[in-house]
Amino acid sequence: MRLKARRLRFLSQLQTVKLSLQNAAEGLALLGPQDKYLRLIQSRTGAQITSREAEIVISGGMEEVEKFKRLFEVLLQLIRNNITLSERDFMYALDLAQEWKVDELLDLFKGEITTTFRGKPIRVKTIGQRHYVSTIKKRDIVFGVGPAGTGKTYLAVVLAVSALKEGAVKRIVLTRPAVEAGENLGFLPGDLQEKVDPYLRPLYDALYDVMGPDQTAKALERGLIEIAPLAYMRGRTLDDAFIILDEAQNTTPEQMKMFLTRLGFGSKMVITGDVTQIDLPRGKKSGLVEAERILQDIEEIGIVHFAEQDVVRHSLVQKIIVAYQKENENQG
Repeated sequence: MRLKARRLRFLSQLQTVKLSLQNAAEGLALLGPQDKYLRLIQSRTGAQITSREAEIVISGGMEEVEKFKRLFEVLLQLIRNNITLSERDFMYALDLAQEWKVDELLDLFKGEITTTFRGKPIRVKTIGQRHYVSTIKKRDIVFGVGPAGTGKTYLAVVLAVSALKEGAVKRIVLTRPAVEAGENLGFLPGDLQEKVDPYLRPLYDALYDVMGPDQTAKALERGLIEIAPLAYMRGRTLDDAFIILDEAQNTTPEQMKMFLTRLGFGSKMVITGDVTQIDLPRGKKSGLVEAERILQDIEEIGIVHFAEQDVVRHSLVQKIIVAYQKENENQG
């Protein structure tokens, strides 16, 4: 009798819910081509999730059913607001659902920072990115530290272009260390501009996406945008400018101090880097690591740390980052 009572209690905790779809296009957007997104979701839950004609059926334990019912409701709401969701968006939604935070997606997709030159909306895609953008808007100096693919540099460039268009700054200055991975510019062919351009290419790529190649070229010609190696910053004071230092983990402490003290009136600085990818010679300290330690107690300076969950590239990139982190921890 006791066993029977226990089984009845267990069964009473199981439930089934159904969600209706309005049309086939909605089902394709929600479940992915050949149910790709559905399989992703099924692999992350003990609940049984099936698609039958114009509805989704979720069966299982009460907690899991409620969790994934809310996930599908949020995803459907976004789709019905004409938001196109990528595989990465689904993966991130799953991560949030596991922590009962999936409703935060609605806020993430609510507004847009700006649009690309082709008219595609640019939005934050993770909670970490939202915090980063918010901090840049509030602080004059912000450090964005975290793994590759988290949008640190791209979002900084987007905000810089927006500030220039709005008249909040008069120019954009983009810089990064010119020597990386033990390479020396002297061994590269061409004049100085041709030597440094490959190192600055990611900054050009971000500008092209937001402004388009033609408008970027015009802005560079007029001096509204300056892209230069970090060494060019010495001795200058930069007023009314949005200044971005990329790949800051490869600065020396002396270079970082030099850069930070270029800040002028009406200016913003964003410093981005990944402390797991330091290419300085052995024994050389990273200016980014030291700056974080020295400046952490200055309230006017924002320091934002991204996690692997903030990676917005291919889902494999996130797994690669996690694998390398585990390897480093094991070696440590």
